[in-house]
Amino acid sequence: MRHPVVMGNWKLNGSKEMVVDLLTGLNAELEGVTGVDVAVAPPALFIDLAERTLTDAGSAIILGAQNTDINNQGAFTGDTSPAMLKEFGATHIIIGHSERREYHKESDEFVAKKFAFLKENGLTPVLCIGETEAQNEAGETESVCARQIDAVINLLGAEALNGAIIAYEPIWAIGTGKAATADDAQRIHASIRAHIAEKNADVAKNIVIQYGGSVKPENAAAYFAQPDIDGALVGGAALDAKSFAAIAKAAAVAKAQ
Repeated sequence: MRHPVVMGNWKLNGSKEMVVDLLTGLNAELEGVTGVDVAVAPPALFIDLAERTLTDAGSAIILGAQNTDINNQGAFTGDTSPAMLKEFGATHIIIGHSERREYHKESDEFVAKKFAFLKENGLTPVLCIGETEAQNEAGETESVCARQIDAVINLLGAEALNGAIIAYEPIWAIGTGKAATADDAQRIHASIRAHIAEKNADVAKNIVIQYGGSVKPENAAAYFAQPDIDGALVGGAALDAKSFAAIAKAAAVAKAQ
Protein backbone atom coordinates (compact mmCIF):
# COMPACT_ATOMS: atom_id res chain seq x y z
CA MET A 1 0.00 0.00 0.00
CA ARG A 2 1.32 3.45 -0.92
CA HIS A 3 2.43 5.70 1.92
CA PRO A 4 1.55 9.39 1.51
CA VAL A 5 4.33 11.98 1.39
CA VAL A 6 3.74 15.66 2.11
CA MET A 7 6.74 17.80 1.18
CA GLY A 8 7.31 21.51 1.66
CA ASN A 9 9.17 23.39 -1.05
CA TRP A 10 10.42 26.57 0.60
CA LYS A 11 11.69 27.96 -2.72
CA LEU A 12 13.81 31.14 -2.30
CA ASN A 13 12.57 31.93 1.19
CA GLY A 14 14.12 31.78 4.61
CA SER A 15 16.61 33.07 7.14
CA LYS A 16 18.56 31.40 9.92
CA GLU A 17 15.92 32.44 12.42
CA MET A 18 13.08 31.26 10.19
CA VAL A 19 14.65 27.82 9.66
CA VAL A 20 14.93 27.15 13.38
CA ASP A 21 11.52 28.59 14.25
CA LEU A 22 9.67 26.83 11.44
CA LEU A 23 11.23 23.41 11.97
CA THR A 24 10.85 23.62 15.75
CA GLY A 25 7.22 24.60 15.38
CA LEU A 26 6.54 21.98 12.75
CA ASN A 27 8.12 19.25 14.83
CA ALA A 28 5.89 20.18 17.76
CA GLU A 29 2.76 20.29 15.59
CA LEU A 30 3.49 16.82 14.21
CA GLU A 31 4.09 15.12 17.53
CA GLY A 32 2.22 11.82 17.58
CA VAL A 33 1.20 12.05 13.91
CA THR A 34 1.75 8.79 12.02
CA GLY A 35 0.83 7.39 8.64
CA VAL A 36 2.41 10.15 6.55
CA ASP A 37 5.98 11.04 5.65
CA VAL A 38 6.71 14.75 6.02
CA ALA A 39 9.63 16.36 4.21
CA VAL A 40 11.01 19.87 3.77
CA ALA A 41 13.22 21.33 1.05
CA PRO A 42 14.96 24.51 2.22
CA PRO A 43 17.25 26.63 0.05
CA ALA A 44 20.68 25.01 -0.26
CA LEU A 45 22.38 27.50 2.08
CA PHE A 46 20.10 26.43 4.94
CA ILE A 47 20.32 22.64 4.54
CA ASP A 48 23.12 22.37 7.11
CA LEU A 49 21.18 24.38 9.69
CA ALA A 50 18.02 22.42 8.93
CA GLU A 51 19.85 19.12 9.43
CA ARG A 52 21.27 20.24 12.78
CA THR A 53 17.91 21.56 13.94
CA LEU A 54 16.08 18.36 13.04
CA THR A 55 18.80 16.17 14.55
CA ASP A 56 18.82 18.09 17.82
CA ALA A 57 15.05 17.70 18.05
CA GLY A 58 15.15 13.99 17.28
CA SER A 59 12.70 14.76 14.50
CA ALA A 60 11.29 12.28 11.97
CA ILE A 61 10.89 15.06 9.39
CA ILE A 62 12.71 14.15 6.17
CA LEU A 63 15.23 16.64 4.80
CA GLY A 64 15.19 17.39 1.10
CA ALA A 65 16.55 19.88 -1.40
CA GLN A 66 15.22 21.88 -4.32
CA ASN A 67 17.69 20.98 -7.05
CA THR A 68 20.84 19.09 -7.96
CA ASP A 69 23.59 19.07 -10.54
CA ILE A 70 24.45 16.07 -12.71
CA ASN A 71 28.05 16.01 -11.45
CA ASN A 72 29.48 15.25 -8.02
CA GLN A 73 32.50 17.49 -8.36
CA GLY A 74 34.43 19.62 -10.82
CA ALA A 75 34.35 23.01 -12.51
CA PHE A 76 30.61 23.69 -12.23
CA THR A 77 30.36 27.06 -10.54
CA GLY A 78 27.26 27.67 -8.45
CA ASP A 79 25.97 24.11 -8.52
CA THR A 80 25.30 21.61 -5.72
CA SER A 81 26.01 17.92 -6.14
CA PRO A 82 24.09 14.86 -4.95
CA ALA A 83 27.13 13.82 -2.91
CA MET A 84 27.07 17.15 -1.04
CA LEU A 85 23.33 16.92 -0.41
CA LYS A 86 23.72 13.37 0.83
CA GLU A 87 26.51 14.37 3.25
CA PHE A 88 24.16 16.87 4.88
CA GLY A 89 21.36 14.35 5.24
CA ALA A 90 19.14 15.46 2.34
CA THR A 91 17.45 12.46 0.76
CA HIS A 92 14.42 13.72 -1.23
CA ILE A 93 15.50 15.99 -4.07
CA ILE A 94 13.09 18.03 -6.17
CA ILE A 95 13.86 18.06 -9.89
CA GLY A 96 12.01 19.32 -12.93
CA HIS A 97 10.09 22.02 -11.09
CA SER A 98 8.34 24.31 -13.56
CA GLU A 99 10.37 27.28 -12.30
CA ARG A 100 13.59 25.45 -13.16
CA ARG A 101 12.18 24.41 -16.53
CA GLU A 102 11.09 27.98 -17.33
CA TYR A 103 13.75 30.22 -15.77
CA HIS A 104 16.74 27.92 -16.31
CA LYS A 105 15.57 26.35 -19.58
CA GLU A 106 15.84 22.79 -18.26
CA SER A 107 14.62 20.31 -20.85
CA ASP A 108 12.82 17.03 -20.22
CA GLU A 109 16.00 15.22 -21.20
CA PHE A 110 18.16 17.23 -18.78
CA VAL A 111 15.71 16.58 -15.95
CA ALA A 112 15.89 12.86 -16.79
CA LYS A 113 19.68 13.00 -16.45
CA LYS A 114 19.25 14.55 -13.00
CA PHE A 115 16.84 11.75 -12.13
CA ALA A 116 19.36 9.13 -13.22
CA PHE A 117 22.21 10.73 -11.27
CA LEU A 118 20.14 10.99 -8.09
CA LYS A 119 19.27 7.30 -8.33
CA GLU A 120 22.92 6.50 -8.95
CA ASN A 121 23.74 8.34 -5.73
CA GLY A 122 21.06 6.56 -3.71
CA LEU A 123 18.77 9.56 -3.35
CA THR A 124 15.02 9.90 -3.95
CA PRO A 125 14.02 12.01 -6.96
CA VAL A 126 10.85 14.07 -6.59
CA LEU A 127 10.01 14.52 -10.28
CA CYS A 128 7.78 17.52 -10.97
CA ILE A 129 5.56 17.43 -14.02
CA GLY A 130 2.68 19.61 -15.19
CA GLU A 131 1.16 21.77 -17.88
CA THR A 132 0.84 25.48 -18.52
CA GLU A 133 -2.54 27.21 -18.58
CA ALA A 134 -2.42 27.33 -22.38
CA GLN A 135 -1.70 23.61 -22.58
CA ASN A 136 -4.50 22.92 -20.13
CA GLU A 137 -6.98 24.93 -22.16
CA ALA A 138 -5.85 23.12 -25.31
CA GLY A 139 -6.57 19.74 -23.72
CA GLU A 140 -2.89 18.77 -23.69
CA THR A 141 -2.46 18.07 -19.97
CA GLU A 142 -2.21 14.30 -20.22
CA SER A 143 0.15 14.34 -23.21
CA VAL A 144 2.46 16.89 -21.55
CA CYS A 145 2.66 14.81 -18.37
CA ALA A 146 3.27 11.64 -20.36
CA ARG A 147 6.06 13.31 -22.33
CA GLN A 148 7.81 14.50 -19.18
CA ILE A 149 7.62 11.06 -17.57
CA ASP A 150 8.68 9.31 -20.77
CA ALA A 151 11.95 11.26 -20.77
CA VAL A 152 12.87 9.26 -17.67
CA ILE A 153 11.40 5.98 -18.90
CA ASN A 154 13.13 6.26 -22.28
CA LEU A 155 16.48 6.87 -20.61
CA LEU A 156 16.29 4.40 -17.74
CA GLY A 157 13.24 2.14 -18.13
CA ALA A 158 10.04 2.24 -16.11
CA GLU A 159 11.64 0.27 -13.26
CA ALA A 160 13.75 3.32 -12.45
CA LEU A 161 10.60 4.97 -11.13
CA ASN A 162 10.56 2.50 -8.23
CA GLY A 163 11.21 4.41 -5.02
CA ALA A 164 10.85 7.78 -6.72
CA ILE A 165 8.06 10.32 -6.28
CA ILE A 166 6.12 12.11 -9.00
CA ALA A 167 4.63 15.51 -8.20
CA TYR A 168 1.90 16.64 -10.56
CA GLU A 169 1.77 20.43 -10.42
CA PRO A 170 -0.38 22.27 -12.95
CA ILE A 171 1.77 25.34 -13.59
CA TRP A 172 -1.24 27.64 -13.68
CA ALA A 173 -2.03 26.66 -10.07
CA ILE A 174 1.42 27.25 -8.55
CA GLY A 175 1.41 30.26 -6.26
CA THR A 176 -1.62 31.74 -8.02
CA GLY A 177 -4.34 30.87 -5.56
CA LYS A 178 -5.97 28.86 -8.34
CA ALA A 179 -6.20 25.13 -7.80
CA ALA A 180 -7.46 22.17 -9.76
CA THR A 181 -10.58 20.63 -8.29
CA ALA A 182 -10.09 17.37 -6.46
CA ASP A 183 -11.95 15.54 -9.24
CA ASP A 184 -9.80 17.13 -11.96
CA ALA A 185 -6.62 16.36 -10.05
CA GLN A 186 -7.71 12.75 -9.55
CA ARG A 187 -8.44 12.38 -13.26
CA ILE A 188 -4.92 13.49 -14.16
CA HIS A 189 -3.30 11.39 -11.44
CA ALA A 190 -5.21 8.36 -12.69
CA SER A 191 -4.05 9.03 -16.25
CA ILE A 192 -0.43 9.36 -15.06
CA ARG A 193 -0.67 6.05 -13.23
CA ALA A 194 -2.32 4.41 -16.24
CA HIS A 195 0.42 5.69 -18.53
CA ILE A 196 3.11 4.20 -16.32
CA ALA A 197 1.11 0.96 -16.08
CA GLU A 198 1.43 0.56 -19.85
CA LYS A 199 5.16 0.08 -19.23
CA ASN A 200 5.06 -1.64 -15.83
CA ALA A 201 1.91 -2.29 -13.82
CA ASP A 202 3.71 -2.98 -10.53
CA VAL A 203 5.64 0.28 -10.70
CA ALA A 204 2.45 2.19 -11.47
CA LYS A 205 0.60 0.59 -8.58
CA ASN A 206 3.27 1.49 -6.03
CA ILE A 207 4.62 4.87 -7.08
CA VAL A 208 3.69 7.88 -4.95
CA ILE A 209 2.08 10.67 -6.99
CA GLN A 210 1.69 13.97 -5.15
CA TYR A 211 -0.50 16.90 -6.10
CA GLY A 212 0.91 20.42 -5.96
CA GLY A 213 -0.51 23.84 -6.72
CA SER A 214 -2.09 26.10 -4.08
CA VAL A 215 -2.63 23.24 -1.62
CA LYS A 216 -3.95 24.64 1.66
CA PRO A 217 -5.44 23.23 4.88
CA GLU A 218 -8.87 24.14 3.51
CA ASN A 219 -8.61 21.98 0.37
CA ALA A 220 -6.10 19.30 1.36
CA ALA A 221 -8.58 16.73 2.65
CA ALA A 222 -10.53 16.78 -0.62
CA TYR A 223 -7.37 15.98 -2.58
CA PHE A 224 -6.22 13.25 -0.23
CA ALA A 225 -9.61 11.54 -0.35
CA GLN A 226 -8.90 10.70 -4.01
CA PRO A 227 -7.58 7.18 -4.67
CA ASP A 228 -4.61 8.20 -6.81
CA ILE A 229 -3.39 11.26 -4.88
CA ASP A 230 -0.66 10.27 -2.44
CA GLY A 231 0.18 13.49 -0.63
CA ALA A 232 1.26 16.91 -1.76
CA LEU A 233 4.15 19.13 -2.76
CA VAL A 234 3.36 22.33 -0.90
CA GLY A 235 4.67 25.83 -1.57
CA GLY A 236 3.38 28.87 0.31
CA ALA A 237 1.55 26.95 3.03
CA ALA A 238 4.78 25.09 3.88
CA LEU A 239 6.22 28.33 5.29
CA ASP A 240 3.76 28.24 8.19
CA ALA A 241 4.14 25.43 10.72
CA LYS A 242 0.45 25.18 11.64
CA SER A 243 -0.76 25.27 8.02
CA PHE A 244 1.78 22.76 6.78
CA ALA A 245 1.16 20.42 9.70
CA ALA A 246 -2.59 20.62 9.07
CA ILE A 247 -2.01 19.47 5.50
CA ALA A 248 0.15 16.58 6.67
CA LYS A 249 -2.44 15.58 9.26
CA ALA A 250 -5.14 15.59 6.58
CA ALA A 251 -3.07 13.16 4.52
CA ALA A 252 -2.62 10.87 7.50
CA VAL A 253 -6.34 10.87 8.27
CA ALA A 254 -7.41 10.31 4.66
CA LYS A 255 -5.10 7.39 4.06
CA ALA A 256 -6.08 5.73 7.34
CA GLN A 257 -9.70 5.44 6.21
